Amino acid sequence: MAERLKNYALGLIGETGELVDIIKKVLYHDHPVNKEKIREEAGDVLWYLTGILREFDIDLEGTMAFNIEKLKRRYPEGFDVERSRNREAPDDGW
Repeated sequence: MAERLKNYALGLIGETGELVDIIKKVLYHDHPVNKEKIREEAGDVLWYLTGILREFDIDLEGTMAFNIEKLKRRYPEGFDVERSRNREAPDDGW
């Protein structure tokens, strides 16, 4: 398990960097948006993230639903910068 987790974690970092680099080039280097390349790199990110979750028997869809519910509790009226800056304590079990 440890070797698989290392591979997934390092892959996630690398692929996230590739995705972010595309965004950087669009925002700061005036590159055109290449949706296929974004989709490809996002798919790689999801592959490695899903691998990590699978190692702990956690499904991606359930994780996404959990996060949405957490954010609804945290920001019942929608995201608010002031609420974000002045949260007293995490409400997500950590």
